[in-house]
Amino acid sequence: MTLNTENRIMQGIAVAILAEDREQSVILNTRVESTHMARAVLNQVGFPHGPSDAVLRQLQDQRAEIALVDIDPRNAQRAVRAIELIHSTFPDLTIFAVGEMVQPTIIVSAMRAGAREFVDRAAGHEALIEAFTRFTATLSRAQRSSSKARVFSFINAKGGAGATTTAVNVAVALQEAHGRVVLVDFAPIGHSALQLNLRPQFTIVDALQNLHRMDLSLLDGLMTPYRNNLHLLAGAQVPHGTIPTASELARLFDLLVSQYHFVVVDCSGRLDGTMQMICDLSNAVLLVAQTDVVSLWSAGRVHQFLQEGAGRDRLRMVLNRYKKIPGFTDEDVEKATNCQVLWKVPNNYQLIGPAIDKGSPVAMMGNHDVSRSYQGLAAELAGAAAASDGALSLVYQHDKTDGKQRPSGQLIVSPIRAGQ
Repeated sequence: MTLNTENRIMQGIAVAILAEDREQSVILNTRVESTHMARAVLNQVGFPHGPSDAVLRQLQDQRAEIALVDIDPRNAQRAVRAIELIHSTFPDLTIFAVGEMVQPTIIVSAMRAGAREFVDRAAGHEALIEAFTRFTATLSRAQRSSSKARVFSFINAKGGAGATTTAVNVAVALQEAHGRVVLVDFAPIGHSALQLNLRPQFTIVDALQNLHRMDLSLLDGLMTPYRNNLHLLAGAQVPHGTIPTASELARLFDLLVSQYHFVVVDCSGRLDGTMQMICDLSNAVLLVAQTDVVSLWSAGRVHQFLQEGAGRDRLRMVLNRYKKIPGFTDEDVEKATNCQVLWKVPNNYQLIGPAIDKGSPVAMMGNHDVSRSYQGLAAELAGAAAASDGALSLVYQHDKTDGKQRPSGQLIVSPIRAGQ
């Protein structure tokens, strides 16, 4: 459904405008034409209602490259359903959602449904110019991999539970086994670089402050390379007040999943709206806890906090520094936290402590039980079965060997649509 490069330069990007309000449709048409980068090839009042809808045929007939879908705040779900229908019908068609920036839930829903950009409804044509510029820059690069990255976020039940160590070692194990892994440190003060013995020149703060002009080249320049070509987008070295919006986070993750097979996010130390949005954009959220009263009590509260977003459907627990407690079963853990146990990392602080101090992850030491545990967790996450709708199913490790798998909830794959 795309025009060739020569036609695009001569005629502009072919844009289809879909809105439920006629006046808003006219406004968007004026904005598109005033960019001098695009032309409206279709101006439709109303959304398609099904796969056989005539509007979808018009999108194809007009060879639209971008579908601009207006989201009326009075009934946002109709627009979100339209975005999902358009994307499922034409996966290669780029969708821009236009809506109010003050409603993060709607922004995330639109991006998850298939929108690649979220443009402020109240902004002028400058916002469209920036979005069109990113679109054309993307097209000029080499064809991206058709497979989309899986995003795994690690959070702490309480401080010191081991989320950073687990994230670092899982990232290292994934890179060893699969390649093309990026570790993103979203902790308030990043420690991932220390555990890898790296001295990053740039951090996540630089990325957040430059999202308005972020492209693949700039993103690559912000990375700190580690051995075997693992990439680190390092955490802040000092506390900072940069708070990304939902659309900005979606934009960043959109770029990340287009460049890597796996995105591992360290969210240790966070319990805020940013963590919620990151969890919403993740395939799996791994809550790292220990089998002590304070940790399990906190894990239950974190689970309750995530109930406010979509992240609750992806939450699984990793029991770190695990030691068997007589009379205290896995069922007791799950009952106390309302969270399913996925994995257990054995207690071996005598090995892990010095490894952290030296900046040498134990996942590269394959002859220890804790090393094999991290490698196994990485394999579990990478190899989780995907249904036809893209959902992942993660099952507690020991349930796979007794022939009696417990029913478990599904982890909804993040529908970030980079380049699709």
